[in-house]
Amino acid sequence: MGYATSDHGDGAPLAVKILVAGGFGVGKTTLVGAVSEVAPLRTEEYLTHASVGVDDLDGLSGKSTTTVALDFGRITLNSRLVLYLFGTPGQERFWFMWNDLVNGAMGAIVLVDTRRLDVSFASIDFFESRRIPFVVGVNCFHGVKDRTQEEIRKALDLDPQVPLVLCDARDRTAGRDVLLALVDHLMAAQSRVAAHPVA
Repeated sequence: MGYATSDHGDGAPLAVKILVAGGFGVGKTTLVGAVSEVAPLRTEEYLTHASVGVDDLDGLSGKSTTTVALDFGRITLNSRLVLYLFGTPGQERFWFMWNDLVNGAMGAIVLVDTRRLDVSFASIDFFESRRIPFVVGVNCFHGVKDRTQEEIRKALDLDPQVPLVLCDARDRTAGRDVLLALVDHLMAAQSRVAAHPVA
């Protein structure tokens, strides 16, 4: 795994591409918008009657829009590191786009909703199968923490090395904490590779 760097030695910050993934309605667009220092690019459309029976709106009574391509945002963590955030669409019919969005990504955040953990299984499988480091952000809607971290880990069958962070996707500080957990995870993975290079 390598980070994008400037070849000119001009002190330009590292640019790192991060995906924000998860099932339909878990808060991906909200998280990107909350942490982005620029006005986020959004490709949201209103849900229509055509999606009835296609999109599972169970537990999402207030949802009226959906991402149909991607969300994009940027956050400068410090003078040496800038994260470019790409939020993926959550509905199964748009998953084919993930194969393009993942190109060049250093890592990912998989957002989950404890009320509907099953909608995030495909996201976890996607990153595990591609050996892309990720963290799990548990979006505690309305501050509800109805399961322990251990229960969530067991339900998602997470590897012990995968960080799990409770958050509120609407809150900039909470979103930044999830991003920092991912950066720490990426650095630890890089250190493990450096310590045990492939012969």
